[in-house]
Amino acid sequence: MCGIVGYIGTKKAVPVLINGLKSLEYRGYDSAGVAVLNKSEADFQKRDYEIKVVKDKGRVKNIEDKQELEGLLDATIGIAHTRWATHGEPSELNAHPHLDNHSLFAVVHNGIIENYNELRSFLLEKGYNLKSQTDTEVIPNLIHYYFFKSALAKGNTSIAKYIKNEPLALLKAVNRTIKDLKGSYAISVISPLFPKKIVVAKKDSPLVIGKGEGENFIASDIPAILNFTNTFYFLDEMEMAEIDADKVTFYNINLKQIDKPLKSIEWDAVASEKQGYADFMLKEIYEQPKAIRETIGSKFNSENDINLDIDLDFTKFNKIYIVACGTAMHAGLATKYSFEHFCKINTEVDVASEFRYRDPLVNDKTICIFISQSGETADTIAALKLAKEKGAKTIAIVNVIDSSITRVADYTLYTHAGPEIAVASTKAYTAQVTLLSILSAYIAEKLNIKEVADELKELKKDIAELPQKVEETLKVADQIKDFSQKVFDEKDIFFIGRGTDYTVSMEGSLKLKEISYIHSEGYQAGELKHGPIALIEDNVTVIGVATVPGIISKTVSNLEEVQTRGAKILLVTNDSIPESEYKNIKDNEKNTIVITPTTSSYLSPVLSVIPLQILAYNIAKAKSLDVDKPRNLAKSVTVE
Repeated sequence: MCGIVGYIGTKKAVPVLINGLKSLEYRGYDSAGVAVLNKSEADFQKRDYEIKVVKDKGRVKNIEDKQELEGLLDATIGIAHTRWATHGEPSELNAHPHLDNHSLFAVVHNGIIENYNELRSFLLEKGYNLKSQTDTEVIPNLIHYYFFKSALAKGNTSIAKYIKNEPLALLKAVNRTIKDLKGSYAISVISPLFPKKIVVAKKDSPLVIGKGEGENFIASDIPAILNFTNTFYFLDEMEMAEIDADKVTFYNINLKQIDKPLKSIEWDAVASEKQGYADFMLKEIYEQPKAIRETIGSKFNSENDINLDIDLDFTKFNKIYIVACGTAMHAGLATKYSFEHFCKINTEVDVASEFRYRDPLVNDKTICIFISQSGETADTIAALKLAKEKGAKTIAIVNVIDSSITRVADYTLYTHAGPEIAVASTKAYTAQVTLLSILSAYIAEKLNIKEVADELKELKKDIAELPQKVEETLKVADQIKDFSQKVFDEKDIFFIGRGTDYTVSMEGSLKLKEISYIHSEGYQAGELKHGPIALIEDNVTVIGVATVPGIISKTVSNLEEVQTRGAKILLVTNDSIPESEYKNIKDNEKNTIVITPTTSSYLSPVLSVIPLQILAYNIAKAKSLDVDKPRNLAKSVTVE
C-alpha cells in the first residue's frame, strides 16, 4: 500500500512529483504530501538548502491546490507520498513526508515497522519528540541519531567537515537505521546536508528507479513515471541506492557496492492514461480482448503449440497448490477444475494469509502456483517463501516485470495485461484465468494423459478463440446498464452458481462490494436451501451464473426457488443453452437474461465474469461513487 515518488535532476520537481502521486493514488489516498529541498531563507541555519513540506489529509488534489506549493516550484529535488493508513488515522499530522526533530532528514515510507513501539521508546529516552501516531516517524529521527552519533564518534566539531571527509555519511546513517527496523519498508530520504542526493532502501515493499538523461526518478510502481522514462533499475531485498541526477550507485546491506542491470519496459505510457474513457476501470474492462490476446500470443505459436519455459518432470508431483489473495485467489478457484480434470493432480486453492499460518502439507512432490497482479502482495510472497522452505517447486503468475515475487519463485509466467490502475481488478483477473488454463494444458500435455487428449485439443482451440469471444461479450454492456438502474439503490444482492460458475459468483460479488459498497454474497447454488434462502424476500436481487453443461438445470431450479419468493433475477448464461432450460425465468418480466458466447466450461469464467464487472461498474456510477478509488482499499496490499 502507499505510493512513493521522487525526482532529482534539472527540471522543476513539484510537477513531476504531483504527476507521479496522481498515478499512484490507487495505492492509497487517505492523505498525501511532498518534501523538496528549497533555497534556504533562514540565515541562522547557515545552509544553502532547507526542507519544505506541504501535506494534507485526503486526495492529492488537496495538496495540489495549496498556495504554499507555489513557493516550491524552483526546487529540483524532492520526494512525495500518497498514503493508505496503517498506524494512525488519516490526518495532516500523520501524512508523509515525515521529518526528524531538527528538520534535517525527510522520509517517505511504504510498509510497516513492526517494532516501532520499541524504537519509539528508544528515541524518547534519547530526547526526541515524536509528534505523529505513525510508525514512519521513527525513521527520520533514527537517521538523525545515527548520523550525529557517527559524526561525534569521529571527533567532528564541524558537520560540514564531517560530510566532506565522509561523503557516504547519509547512506551510512540510513543503512544503520534500516538494520534496526523489523517489518517491511521502501523508503526515500532527502537532506539539506546532502542537497544533490536521494538515498533509498527496500525490504518487502516495491520500489523502482527510473533512469533519465541528467535526471532520475523513484516510484513504487512503474506507471507513475512511465511518462518520463521506460528504463528502470529494480532493487532486490535489503538493497540500497544513492541517487544523483546523473548516476545511481547501488549497495547491499553491508554497504558493498554492487551492479544492477538497467531494464527496458515495453509498457506504453499511454496505457496508463484513460484515453477518453470516463474511468480506468471502464477502460480496463474494454482492454480485456487485447490483454488476453497478448497473454495467449506470448505462449502459443500459430499451430497452438504451448511454449512455457518450465523445465520440470511433472510425473514426480502428486499435488498442486494455488495460492493468492482476493481476485487472484478467485482466478485460482476458477482454474482448479482445469488442473484436476486435465492433469489428474489433486489441486487445492488457498488464501495466502491462511496458507502461511496453518503448516500446509507441502513437500518436494508439490507444485505451488502463486498469483499476484503486482507481484508485491506481502502475504503471497511470504507464502511463496514458506513453500520453497518446504521443498516445493514454485511458479509465479504475475503481471509486473521483475517484481518481488519473480525474484523468489523458481519459474515466472507473465500475463500481458499491461498497467492496471483501477483498484478493482478486471483485465488482470481474466488474463490470470487464461494463463492458468494454458499452464494446466501445458502440464497435461507433458504428462501425456491419453484419456483427455481430444478434450485438450478442444481446450486449446477455445483458448485461441477467447479474445474474439470477449469482444462479443462486451456487447451486453447496454443491457447490463439498464438492469443496473433497477438495482443500484439496493442494500443486499446475492450471486449463485455451481462449479466454475460459483467461482465467478464470488468474483462478481467481490467486484460489487469493492466499488458500490452494496453488501453481497456469492453462494453455491445447491447450498441455498441450507440457510441462505432465508434471506430472500420480495424484490431482492439474485444473480445467477449458469454456463456449465450438465448442471445448468440444477442452477435454474435454484433460481426458480428464489423467484417464487419474490426475487428478481439476472441470469448470465451462454448461447448454447436452449431457452427452454430457463423459460420460467425469462417469462417473468422482473428478470433479465444475458447471453454470452459459448466456450469450454473450463474457460467460461473469462466470459461470464464480464457482465458482472460491467454491472458493478454501472451500479457504482449510478451511485456517483469513485469507481477507480473505492474507500479503504488500495491496489497492492504490500503489508499484512
